[in-house]
Amino acid sequence: MDTATPPDRDRAVDALRAFAVLGVVLGHWLVTALVADGGRLHTDSPLQHLPRLAPISWVFQTLAVFFLVGGHVATRGYTAARAKGIPYRRWLTTRLSRLFTPVAALLTLWTIATTALLLSGTDVTTVHTLAKLALSPLWFLAVFAALTAATPLVTRLNPLWPLAVVLHVDLLRFGFGAPPAIGWVNLAAGWLVPYTLGAAWTRGELDGPRAGWVLFTGGTAATAGLIVCAGYPASMVGVPGASVSNLNPPTLAAVTFGLAQCGLALLLRERLRRTMRRPMAWAAVAFVNLSAMTIFLWHQTALMATTATGLLLGRLPGLHTSPDHLGWAAARLLWLPAFALTLAVCWAAFHTYEHPGTPRRSGSRPRTRTHTRSRAGRSRIVRTHRSSDRATPTGARHV
Repeated sequence: MDTATPPDRDRAVDALRAFAVLGVVLGHWLVTALVADGGRLHTDSPLQHLPRLAPISWVFQTLAVFFLVGGHVATRGYTAARAKGIPYRRWLTTRLSRLFTPVAALLTLWTIATTALLLSGTDVTTVHTLAKLALSPLWFLAVFAALTAATPLVTRLNPLWPLAVVLHVDLLRFGFGAPPAIGWVNLAAGWLVPYTLGAAWTRGELDGPRAGWVLFTGGTAATAGLIVCAGYPASMVGVPGASVSNLNPPTLAAVTFGLAQCGLALLLRERLRRTMRRPMAWAAVAFVNLSAMTIFLWHQTALMATTATGLLLGRLPGLHTSPDHLGWAAARLLWLPAFALTLAVCWAAFHTYEHPGTPRRSGSRPRTRTHTRSRAGRSRIVRTHRSSDRATPTGARHV
């Protein structure tokens, strides 16, 4: 895998994407509790009972990094497509198919599962809780798809413009008593900030360390000021029962925190490039990137499947009990390998939906194995031609 990767590929981009995906997964596994209460399951969060754990959300709320990388890759890919004469519609269809083809498997399974649960007499509240949790990753895909479709319009957009929109929306919400619904404008504007930073990265405007330091220090100072002086929540994820969520919809504090994360990501690029020269490190990062959609879509299902299986043994600490003490947090850490194992089973069952164009083996005939979606004009990390007695790596493009 290492030798088959083109030497001009920026492996730091893949490392940042892998970090963002794994951050979201681990964050959900650490702060999402399914509490067994009689014959029902309901969601809870340790952040509701233990506010001192809010810094956990600072580490694992990594969506801004994902949008940064997404904006960088999308604008670079769109520029390359235009240079080759590829129409916008074809470019967009190719990119969105990578996002939504794996979704069909998730929707199919959960349609069957919810129907079976309802027919078996399972409490409606429990079914609603499980389905909502399983399908919650789809909001992210909808926003990301919308921003991807708007790539030609935002290629040269200054990130200060969407940042100004977020600032004014929050002023109207919290300063002038505007209807809370206006906050949903930030669902697009808030994530457009790191997305347009990715476009600026493509234009070469963020190459030096100065840009990273400005974003990191400025974003950190602004976030701290908003939390300490303006009363924004310290948690960067939603907390059940809280009057204000930094994430649903995004607030100014979430956006400034994202700026700090993006600055740190930019500062780490050179170190990541050096680290990714190690074959084993690159293999791990490449695997996560090749399986990113499968991991992202199925990690909540893995958590619920483990929880449901554990119920056969009774109410287990850190799995079914209320997350209202530090003992729960310690016990939850011990469950992470079980969640990972269940996710591995989900990956084995559904990862082919992420790469439907990958040819399957057929006896000992020569074959081409492409470790991403497809051939011409599509993104690939590694492509290897194999026969029954040899393996020859060939180049691959980074689009």
